[in-house]
Amino acid sequence: MKDLHVKDVMIPLNEYALVPMNANLREALITLKASHKKTPPGKHPHRAVLVTNSKGSIVGKLGMAGFLRALEPKYGNVGDIERLSRAGVSAEFLDAMMDDLGFWKEDVKRICNRANSIIIKDVMSPIEESIQENASLTEAMHKMIMWQVLSMLVTSEKEVVGILRLSDLFSEVADYITSDQCGYETGYYEKGDEENDK
Repeated sequence: MKDLHVKDVMIPLNEYALVPMNANLREALITLKASHKKTPPGKHPHRAVLVTNSKGSIVGKLGMAGFLRALEPKYGNVGDIERLSRAGVSAEFLDAMMDDLGFWKEDVKRICNRANSIIIKDVMSPIEESIQENASLTEAMHKMIMWQVLSMLVTSEKEVVGILRLSDLFSEVADYITSDQCGYETGYYEKGDEENDK
């Protein structure tokens, strides 16, 4: 694994779900679902779409939580939801917020019909995190942990060439750790130590 680089694990940009920023939420979901059919065996399906501007440059992304959050416009009245969620709010607070502010009070059909009128550029998250394609996987692990992101754009020079997903990086690391290649050193955890751990 130490010889692997980000480019060995990333998904090339031409294999990812891309939508223009003026598309609506329904169109983006159709694109996302279509990308699932093209997912190679053993790979995780895409959980987000990348958003492009009129020049074809990547300007944002929209993931599963973003899709759902976009269906309830009242979240715009709350402020920075991500900062609030990181603050460790209690279940009681969340329940009170749902009741007091009237979140999700409409029937599902009406909520879902809203997807035709929601424009992606209004609900996407801008992408600021990126990593060079020749960076090591350990650098990628460090950046993903520190930035707490599920994916990062991969660049060659200044051009975006792919996306590195946390799920693919984790799979690569997990496969390496559980394989014979890892070369466990004697003394760390030898056979029979499980008896001492009980």
